[in-house]
Parts: sequence; C-alpha cells; structure tokens
Amino acid sequence: MASNIPEESTSFVGRRAELRRLGSELMQHRLVTLTGPGGVGKTRIAVRAARAAAPRFPDGVRWAPMWPLQGDQLLVATVCDVVGLADHSARMPVAALCDWLVDKHLLLVLDSCEHLVAACRDVVGDLLTAAPGVTVLVTSRQPLDVAGECVTEIGPLPCTGDNDALALLTERAGTAAPDLRLTDPGNAEAADLICRRLEGIPLALELAGAQLAHRPLAQVAERLGSRLDALDGTGMPWTPRHRTLRTAIGWSHELCEPLERLLWARLSVFRGTFDAESAAAVCADGPLTADGVRTALDGLAAKSVLSREGNRFRMLDTLREYGRMWLAELDETAAVADRHAEHFVGFGRRAEIGWLGPDQVAWYGRVDEAYVDLCTALDHLLVSDPARAQDLGAAVVFFWTCCGHLHEARDYLERALAARDDPGPAHTRALWALGVAVLLQGELQTAEALGRQCARAAREAADQDAMLGAGYLIGLTHLMAGRPLTAHTAADQVLGPPPDDPFGSPGQLRCHLVRLFALTALGRFDQARQVATTLRHGCVQRGEYWSRSYTDYQLGLVSLFQHRPEEAADHARAMLAAKRRINDNFGIALGLDLLAAAVAAQGRGAVAAQVYGGGQAIWRTVGHPQRGTPELRAVREQCERRARAAIGDEAYAETFGRATEQNPDVLLARILAGEL
Repeated sequence: MASNIPEESTSFVGRRAELRRLGSELMQHRLVTLTGPGGVGKTRIAVRAARAAAPRFPDGVRWAPMWPLQGDQLLVATVCDVVGLADHSARMPVAALCDWLVDKHLLLVLDSCEHLVAACRDVVGDLLTAAPGVTVLVTSRQPLDVAGECVTEIGPLPCTGDNDALALLTERAGTAAPDLRLTDPGNAEAADLICRRLEGIPLALELAGAQLAHRPLAQVAERLGSRLDALDGTGMPWTPRHRTLRTAIGWSHELCEPLERLLWARLSVFRGTFDAESAAAVCADGPLTADGVRTALDGLAAKSVLSREGNRFRMLDTLREYGRMWLAELDETAAVADRHAEHFVGFGRRAEIGWLGPDQVAWYGRVDEAYVDLCTALDHLLVSDPARAQDLGAAVVFFWTCCGHLHEARDYLERALAARDDPGPAHTRALWALGVAVLLQGELQTAEALGRQCARAAREAADQDAMLGAGYLIGLTHLMAGRPLTAHTAADQVLGPPPDDPFGSPGQLRCHLVRLFALTALGRFDQARQVATTLRHGCVQRGEYWSRSYTDYQLGLVSLFQHRPEEAADHARAMLAAKRRINDNFGIALGLDLLAAAVAAQGRGAVAAQVYGGGQAIWRTVGHPQRGTPELRAVREQCERRARAAIGDEAYAETFGRATEQNPDVLLARILAGEL
C-alpha cells in the first residue's frame, strides 16, 4: 500500500526539536496528537514527521484530511478511501474498516480534527482495539481524550535572536519581494518587530510576508502594531495567540481589494478544493463578475489567502472561518449556499451527459475531485429541495460506485427518497440509482424490488429513459442470480425490436451489455462474440471505457470457453487497462480473475497463482471474497485446479499467499507493462 503524504508546496523552516520528539513518540505510542492553536503549523510538522516515520511502516502512511468535512457523516468514508477500502458490502462502514486494517502495519494521519473530536475519538478507539499494527497521528486544536493518547502541544516559532520566525519571514519575503533584504540596516529591526508582534505564529508570518509584495516593510510593521494595540482594550475573550492570528488575518483582509474580500467570503462555501470554473459559477454575482472572480483568485493566491494545488485552489480552515463570518455579515450565507448547490446539480448533469462520450475518464476524475462539495450540495438540497437531491444523487451514482463511495451513494439516495416520496422523473431516477447501489452490495432481492418499482413508475409516466434504467437494473439482477434467459428477456423488452442504436443513450448501451452477458451465460458464444466485437468498436470510436472494459470481459470469457486462452488473456489485460483508468476496483478484481484463469489454461501455474492472489487482495478492498456472474465462477474454479496441478498444491499456496500480501498496484503495473 503506497503512502499518500501531501507534497509540501513551500519550504519548511525550523522545528528540529519538535520533529525529534515526535519521532520518538511515534515509536513509543500508538496514538499521538499534536495540539495547538490554528495557524501554528501542526499540519506541516505532521507531514514531516510522517515522511520520516514511513520506513517503519510496511503498509505505508495514509493521510486522511478532516478539514473538508462539515460533519461526521463522511468521517469513516474518508478514512476508508485513504486506506484503499472501496467496500461494496452492506456491513457497517466502521466494521468493514476495522476488518480491513486488522492485519495492516501502517501510520494513519487524521489531519485537522478539532471540529470532529467526538466522532474521531470513537473511530480511533475502535481502530486501536481492532488493528494492533496501526498507529494514529492526529492534528487538532484539542486532544481526543482516548486512553493511551500522547499529547504534544505545538507552539509558535521562536522569535528572539537568530530565530526560526525570522527565517520563515525571510523565506516568504524572498518570494514576495525578491529585491528586499531583511538583513539590511533599517530592515532588520522592522522584520524583528513583525516577528515579535505576530508572536512567531507561522500562518500570520505567511500572510505578513505576502503583503511585502505590495507594501514597504516598515509600513507592514507599523500597521500590525497599531492594529494589535487597538485590540488590547476590546475586552474580547480571545487568547493572546488567537487574538494575534485573527488580527493578522483581519489586516490581510483589509488590505485586499474590495472584490477580493467579497470573493474570500463567498469562497467559504466550498469545503474541498475548487477550480476557477466552479468559483466563477458560485461566486459571480452583483459587482463580482466571472472575469472579476478569476482576477480576484489570482490576487488572493498572491496574498497567501488561497494556495494552489495544480489547477485547483484551497483555503485553509482558519481563513475559511474568517470568510464565513464575513459572509454572514453580508447576509449572503443562504444565497451562496443555494448557488453552490445549483452549480453542483448542473455539474452532475454535465457529468452524466459526458459519461458516454470521449471525456468519460476525465469526468471520473472531476467527480472524484469534487466529492466533498457534491456531498455539501446534497446536504443542502436534502433540506431545501429533496427532488433535486434525488436528481443529483442519481446523476453521480455510476461515478461514485466506481470511485469507492458506494455506501455514501446509497445513504444519500435513501435519505433523498425518504425526504420526498412524490412521484416524478427525479424520484424514478433515484429509485433506479438506489437499486444499482444495493445490487453492488449484493442485496439482489432489494435491487429487484426497486427495479420493479422503477419500471412501474416509468410505464405510468411513459418515460423511455426510465424504462431503460429499470430494464438494466432488473436484467443485471437476474444475471447475478444465475437467470440469464430472464435477464435477456428483460433487456429485450425495454430495447424493443432491432435495429436500434446501442449508443443512443447510456441506458441503451447498458441494456445491450446485459443482453451480451446473457448470451455468454446461455452458451451462445458465436453470437456473443459478434455482439461484443461490435459494441467494443463503438466504444473505442467514442472514447468510452466503462462499457468497453465489459465487452473485453465477455470476449475474454468467450475465448476461454472456446479454448483460446492466449486471446482471453489479451482481452483481460485490455479490461484491466480500462478499469484502472477509472479506478474501478470491482472491475479490476473481475479482470484479474479472468486473466488468472486464462494464464492457468495456458499451463502457467505459477503466474496464475500470483494473479489470483493479487485478485484476492483487490476483492478484499471491495468487501467480498469473490463475485461476478455465475459463469465466471465455474471457469475460475476449473482453471485454479489446473494451476494447482501444474505446480503442485504447496507451491501454489505459497505463491498465492505471498501475492495476497503484496501491493496489488505493483502487480497490476507489471501486467499492463507486459511482464506477466
């Protein structure tokens, strides 16, 4: 399991003593919590400490950011995501997580937990009990109060003599004003004054350093001093460090252009990272135009209010809190939340339309990046407009089920349907989407019942798209239950007599896939090969990968049944290449099983054992021992017997067991490189 420690975008200054202490604590304790006020640098220290500790953890370091989460609903899902668990079972998510980590030796970092202390306490307590090889590092403004917790308070940088606070300010000044020399006569005193007035708080120093691009050093020192003095008599119940940081943020806010301040407030609605397009769609209104948003984004990034992460932006929690306060002062909280939700409803619709086109892979990435804000939009719509929540939940279901968010897809769809039970297109779409989610969790009876509800509603509304959705869901349920003839009939009924265009809509293509799967299961191999080849060609022409991978899956099965194992292996590799592009672990597991069967049929027992073992490791990430349509199960068992016979039971078991414990990503890379 590879580590996902965040990359550092700016230089790291000082903290040698803290890092030495933290390194020692991580060797002695299973739960270490870094506490301290906002802006003091807990996250940066945790990044450094995690990177230094990584060699001691065979299963790596997994970094779980808590700052994007508005409540505790997505806490376990976030941790599951970062540790590589894309659970497709109907178990409680925390139980699945504990089972997944029980034999892992890794460092789990929960960053910025102060708003989720109670929920984090419960989850961490469960993990430490269930998974003895897991160590947890937490950053929070307050401890979790878990038994055995080692708490380390992080203070500001020292700001006397040749100090770290001055070193940090010097680094940031060099970026903002390259010609400025803080060590020059006259500058040193002002720089020292800034460090002491800001009490060595790193975020405050970052903001002050960014201002040096626009204002003389002496003016920055003077203005900071006057603001701090003015606050001394306010009587506000702030701790000194909190007051200092809030003052530095407030002064940075004052020095922003008016439209930059307005954008700062409106951007506080975003929980995760965002791109310029989304910022313009949500924040442009009144005096702030779409072009003005793009200009103001650059201005806020230059002033360190925003940080850039590729083509996306991020706002630190402390700065978002300040922006949210001003949004309330402007009385725009509700209006901006409405625009945010409306934007992501449109985003979901565009993603759904793009699913069948050449941008399908890019849309999978974009939906995954926007996951937290899609959840934020759904939370808002569940209260303000449940029908639109149903629509949005249905729009992203095919993305979320591949990206490891199956539990969340089901939860939001169930809540949206419970919030509003009125018949209509959105309600029918949500029924279909919920059926897809529960089917992937293995609940065939529930999925079939939802499919029939969807079919009745579609017939009453004469909604052809909804009929196709119901046909796909019902047909796929019959396939998974081992009833291919019934599945073929269900798909035929909604597709109608030929000829029809398989690529007329996503629903049509999915129903054609059901019919293809049924043909293979019914033993009509020549017809299945012809249909699969035609569908695959159409997918290639359109740049579509999800359906293409399943045509390769069927072509591989047909080749196995017709005793062409080399050809079956080629199709399995093509399936794996497509599934990896959209991060579909369920499909990757199916593809590895197919490839293992194909190489076993070639007499390559050791390779088959290795690939079967890698497939087993992936199956564990989706919470099922092995799944798929029944015809694959029979082929898999037959070919496994061949592999055992080729190399002997003992060698097979040893190779298989070793592969289950190794990183399946490495195996997959070797397969796609043609090494296996």
